[in-house]
Amino acid sequence: MSESPAQTVFKLRDYQQDAVEATLTHFRISDQPAVIVLPTGAGKSLVIAELAKLARRKILVLAHVKELIEQNHNKYLSYGLEGGLYSAGLKQKQSHHQVTFASVQSVSRNLQDFATEHSLVIIDECHRISDDENSQYQKIFSQLREFNPQLKLLGLTATPYRMGMGWIYRYHYRGFCRSSEPRPFEHCIYELPLQYMIKRGFLTPPTMIDAPIAQYDFSALNPNRFGNYAETEVNQLLVSHPRVTRAICEQIIELATNRQGVMVFAATVKHAQEVCSYLPAHETMLITGGTANSERDTLIRLFKQKKIKYLVNVAVLTTGFDAPHVDFIAILRPTQSVSLFQQIVGRGLRLAEGKQNCLVMDYAGNGFDLFAPEVGQSKPDSSSVPVQVFCPACEFANIFWGKTDEEGNILEHFGRRCQGTVMLENDSKKPGSKTPDKKIQCEFRFRFKECPQCNAENDIAARNCHQCDHAIIDPDDQLKAALKLKDARVIRCAGMSMIETKQKLKVTYHDEQGEELSELFDMQNPKQRKRFNDLFGRRFQQSTQPKVFKTLEAVLAVIDQFTAPDFVVARKSGQFWRVQERIFDYQGNYRKANQL
Repeated sequence: MSESPAQTVFKLRDYQQDAVEATLTHFRISDQPAVIVLPTGAGKSLVIAELAKLARRKILVLAHVKELIEQNHNKYLSYGLEGGLYSAGLKQKQSHHQVTFASVQSVSRNLQDFATEHSLVIIDECHRISDDENSQYQKIFSQLREFNPQLKLLGLTATPYRMGMGWIYRYHYRGFCRSSEPRPFEHCIYELPLQYMIKRGFLTPPTMIDAPIAQYDFSALNPNRFGNYAETEVNQLLVSHPRVTRAICEQIIELATNRQGVMVFAATVKHAQEVCSYLPAHETMLITGGTANSERDTLIRLFKQKKIKYLVNVAVLTTGFDAPHVDFIAILRPTQSVSLFQQIVGRGLRLAEGKQNCLVMDYAGNGFDLFAPEVGQSKPDSSSVPVQVFCPACEFANIFWGKTDEEGNILEHFGRRCQGTVMLENDSKKPGSKTPDKKIQCEFRFRFKECPQCNAENDIAARNCHQCDHAIIDPDDQLKAALKLKDARVIRCAGMSMIETKQKLKVTYHDEQGEELSELFDMQNPKQRKRFNDLFGRRFQQSTQPKVFKTLEAVLAVIDQFTAPDFVVARKSGQFWRVQERIFDYQGNYRKANQL
């Protein structure tokens, strides 16, 4: 452990002060868990130190690696204050101070030392928190809540999402909803984009090159739900491409000629050892999960002192590692995790003397955009672009994947539910009360399945109605059952047309092979008019402009703007086919029209 630093007076940057104020404002009126999002290098440890300094009651600051624990502790000591350390890796177990900086692993193994009241827990790198009640974090929170049911939780991270879960919070202070499901944190109360930090000179700009001399093709491998790959499969692939590894290392050496420090992120230990064999032996060191702590500390110190140039590692230096002189990041490992990719690149974005930029070479073809990461809904295909879609109900400006024409007009989008939030007034709130009104996600759905029992709109993947819990038939089961019947016909709908016939509206569904099914709607009949509006008016212009049509003439005036179903199911009725089901927004195992 390093010696305590001499007292230093730090002046918070404007955005750091804003983050502190946002925290104080939130917890004055709410006990709900909150998260602050600051890019790597934005000075989260200073924000933590300032909040700890302002605290009047006992607080606990958690991190998962000793480097972060020590860094946060040292910043706090720099204020001339005294704080405890509780970390097996730092050989300290002090829990009697007002402010304790601790390892989550050590605390979870020694809960009896924290059997007292705490007012606040601050979690650094909080994207690591899962919602599993048996996890180390959740055990700690449960223990502390026994002594203080109003315990406040504040998380800090640069990457507020994790594979297998998505966003780690529900509501953003700018008015949008990230998840309709419970998350470890309820609110994001402050966020600073990476682009802001770079443009204002707080971070080094990354230079990302898309054309390396060689590249691994990991596309044949299947990641797990956390974005990781099986080590044996990765090794098998890499063994079959030794020339690729050698060519990559030769290019790294060439590009590193005028670079100060190079971090290489390898895929496996075996791969890392091979990489080291191609790099200059006297300038290269390797750190893995199996490296002893004392040796690891020595290697990191030598690297920070610039006595070695190439630091190769396997999944151990992605967080909590601070070497500002790093100006070359070489990524030789695959990942499906945007969070991990950003953490890796973040190792090279800190400012340092003589450092103009940080070169980032992605040899694994991960393909993430550092400034506009693809989070939540995955990109449907390479031609999809972000499009802005306003909610007809709350007018929130959603950003979804979609397709546009050459002039930028939206042809279609793939959003399901509005991401805006609306406030519900608290009827029980007393005048002058600080209790906030309840915030919920807007209920409007651009794509939906209708409950056959209560007609409520549900997500297209729902199995039971969110309103009445009635089972919703799976579209694949509907199609499978219909295809087995001799008196049923199923068509893949490639389009539909509408015409007037005998003062009624005739809707014809066309499949790829020229087959047709049709049905009539009498727009003068209230029940049939309502059915038409439920099916087509609600989905007018892809649900972006829902309308209620009252006359046949009004429908015929805009027939090119209705949304067609993906499948239509009809049953034989005498000599005619009667349409029974129209399946919209289909997602399943059957091919849709025009998807050959």
